[in-house]
Amino acid sequence: MKRLSVRARLTLVYGTLFLVTSTMLVGVTYLQTVKAMDKRFNVAFQTEKTPAIRSLEGFDRLPPAEQVRRFITARTELQAQVDKRLREQKRDVLRQMLQNSVVTLLFLGLAGIGIGYLVAGRTLRPIHMVTATARRLSESNLHERIALTGPQDEIKDLADTFDRMLDRLHRAFDAQRRFVANASHELRTPLTINRTVLEVAIASRRNPPETKALADVLLGNTARHERLINGLLLLARSERELNAPAPTPLEDVVRSAADQLDGLAGETDVDVTVEAAPATTVGDPVLLERCAVNLLENALKYNVPGGKVWVRTWRRRDQALLRVENTGRPVPSYELGTIYEPFRRLGADRIGSADGAGLGLSIVRAVVRAHGGTIDTVSRPDGGLAITVRLPAAPAAALPRAP
Repeated sequence: MKRLSVRARLTLVYGTLFLVTSTMLVGVTYLQTVKAMDKRFNVAFQTEKTPAIRSLEGFDRLPPAEQVRRFITARTELQAQVDKRLREQKRDVLRQMLQNSVVTLLFLGLAGIGIGYLVAGRTLRPIHMVTATARRLSESNLHERIALTGPQDEIKDLADTFDRMLDRLHRAFDAQRRFVANASHELRTPLTINRTVLEVAIASRRNPPETKALADVLLGNTARHERLINGLLLLARSERELNAPAPTPLEDVVRSAADQLDGLAGETDVDVTVEAAPATTVGDPVLLERCAVNLLENALKYNVPGGKVWVRTWRRRDQALLRVENTGRPVPSYELGTIYEPFRRLGADRIGSADGAGLGLSIVRAVVRAHGGTIDTVSRPDGGLAITVRLPAAPAAALPRAP
């Protein structure tokens, strides 16, 4: 059941209070009118036409006792007629007043609900400004502010607090961008120099075999450190807001990833089957390609000799989907929640092997989140995993038109 908006709830509160107050006012007015009519309501009638007066003809010729009896009888009949006429007129007046009050109450109630809706909308307008600004903001326009004007009330305090929070976020994002840029240079440069020195040492004929063996071991360690640093930098980049998203066909991304890992598939003796149906999303092509490469690389590494990998893309309504399935050892369901954590691999908790740093699926999750998508991971009954990436499909207006 869909919940009512704040504006609708405020309108209901205003309308309910108005109706309750108006009903109480009508009730009090009705009781006061009844009380006043009981005291001052008079009815004029023509005594010569009443049966009681006609019965008094020849009154003077009657004996005194009969006169008294006739007088009392006539007065009683006259009083009964007056009371009856009085009750009828009071009932008619009160009924008419009550009907008019109910009609007026309903009309004013509808008018009160309409006025309450307008007043609630005007009251909530600053909050709508805060909401619209929060939806519009991203990493690229964190410099915008609400800058709400008006009296220093609770809503302005909320807007000012939101502006101060945006100031802190802007500074934090600037610091993160500077850190990624500096780390990219400061960490890669020494490793590049070390790799060059080690390669020269290995290629030199004057160095003894022991030195070349040591240099070869250090070169392997340097390569692993480079992969780790590149993975960390890519992970940091993946978790940031997309700067210039563009329509990206997932089928082309998958084919490119399969071509890049063709050698690894041959080394691991794994057969890769690609079914690339049209499925276009909007995002960063480089990050999406890295996402597909990491998924396919993970499926190849955590497989069995002679195993299989199935890669498929397709579109379903408003989603572009990418699924990677692989054979391999059975994966318990309790391990599915940890494979996307940094530095975690199936069967290993820390870095230190040649298989990688354990950042591949972490980068996949960061890329998918940055594109507004989700990941579904299930264990296959015969072993291995089935990972499905769901991304928002590109609208028809964003798709390139055929010539």
